[in-house]
Amino acid sequence: METVNKLFSKNVYSYLSYSVEGAQNNDSFEKSYQDVIDSIEFASDKKNIPFTVFKPTAISKTDNLMRGEIDKIIFDRFDRICKKASEKNVKILIDGEESWIQDSIDSIVLMMMKKYNKQKTIVFNTVQMYRHDRLEYLKDLHNSSKQNDFEIGIKLVRGAYIEKENIRAKKLNYKSPIYESKKASDDNFNSGVKFIISNLDKFNLFCGTHNEESIYKIINMINQMGIERSSDKIWFGQLFGMSDHITFNLANENYNVVKYLPYGPIKEVIPYLIRRAEENTSVKGQTSRELTLIKNEISRRRKD
Repeated sequence: METVNKLFSKNVYSYLSYSVEGAQNNDSFEKSYQDVIDSIEFASDKKNIPFTVFKPTAISKTDNLMRGEIDKIIFDRFDRICKKASEKNVKILIDGEESWIQDSIDSIVLMMMKKYNKQKTIVFNTVQMYRHDRLEYLKDLHNSSKQNDFEIGIKLVRGAYIEKENIRAKKLNYKSPIYESKKASDDNFNSGVKFIISNLDKFNLFCGTHNEESIYKIINMINQMGIERSSDKIWFGQLFGMSDHITFNLANENYNVVKYLPYGPIKEVIPYLIRRAEENTSVKGQTSRELTLIKNEISRRRKD
């Protein structure tokens, strides 16, 4: 809690991310499920931890999700997690997965939103905008929310499985579901943000990005639309230890901003951290800029 409290003293919220994935036995699934439940209980009485998170592949077999099987065990784990989050008033972020299992996850999450996002927004699905079908997904979800009277929680990201998606598409001879260029992914991400912010009567946005340009665009949208910058409809998020200049500048301007604090067995957390690093190296010029800012801050502190 020391790190969480230090961050909150600077107006930065936290969420604890048990970053284990891809387990393939029931004991591991049950342990991961219980860890998520414990994280909800832990966050429930702490104003500075408004979110918690889990990965579907940490609580269910990848093969079952690939086949589109929403069996009772998988559904019950999702349902118990979302029910606990609703009871404790803790927002739950459901991480994104590879495209070949995401459709099953989307189906389950839609059921959870219809059930638990009636009076407040508890359940958030992750949408990876490097996929060329995701803007249409957001529009379909918006239509469904109007027809079925529920709120939509979206964690919007660019995406973290570029190499795996392209390799599998080539191997199985189908068109890759992701854009060929970074610019196209960026444009789609910005279009997704614009659509969500234009429909805040139904959407709640958690924007997971380390991209300065995207954040400036979002801030401009918020200002142009006259949205209160501290509105709990819009959150920003960055990984602990990365893009601190973005995080603390947003917090200083009274935007809602969260640091992800990953934890878990080191050998199982490493894949998560590697993907985050790969995502950030794709932001042209930003890595060197961030290093310069860090060096300048170190130099400043030495002079103090």
